[in-house]
Amino acid sequence: MTSYRQIEGITKNRNIGKSCYSFYKYDGSNLRWEWNKKRGFYKYGSRKRLFDESDEQFGKALLLFKEKYEEPISRILVDKFKQDKVVIFTEYFGENSFAGSHEKTDEMELRLFDVHIIKKGLLSPKEFLKTFGDLDFSAELLYEGNFNKEYIQKIRESSDLNEGVVVKGGKGHSLWLSKIKTLSYLEKLKKSDSFDLIDNIKEQEF
Repeated sequence: MTSYRQIEGITKNRNIGKSCYSFYKYDGSNLRWEWNKKRGFYKYGSRKRLFDESDEQFGKALLLFKEKYEEPISRILVDKFKQDKVVIFTEYFGENSFAGSHEKTDEMELRLFDVHIIKKGLLSPKEFLKTFGDLDFSAELLYEGNFNKEYIQKIRESSDLNEGVVVKGGKGHSLWLSKIKTLSYLEKLKKSDSFDLIDNIKEQEF
């Protein structure tokens, strides 16, 4: 099952000055859902493994997906991608989720943030917005314009964002993605005593 591509941190980005789309970055767990024309959605996974309804960690996410999200997404896939196998990517989170950890008592939700067409790759941000942007659970577009140092600094210093943003540009083989974390979120990670969260810090780009 296709996994989500690695998103480079801002220090490794080589696309300064290019046109971009910037989306709100939700702080949760990356979940993937595979679909084809004959079977509909039939395979479910986190970033590293598959799961089903009996799964202790993500079984509730699958039930939530089937109840609220499967039907509207399926309608679009049937209409737009009739001959393709597709993997969609969502973020699973609640009010108190932090770096992949969740509170059992939280009301959880899913946000659709990318769609991968097998053998073709991820939709460009423009294609994603055109096809899925009207869904009320699609990732929120925050900015469209030039990807410059001023915008990067604005995100880093933001007090209105939680984790940060994912910036996307280009299309096809030239599609690029970058993440910008807020300084307040990185500071919160540093102060965490969780081993998993400490590992998360190591993956951040300052």
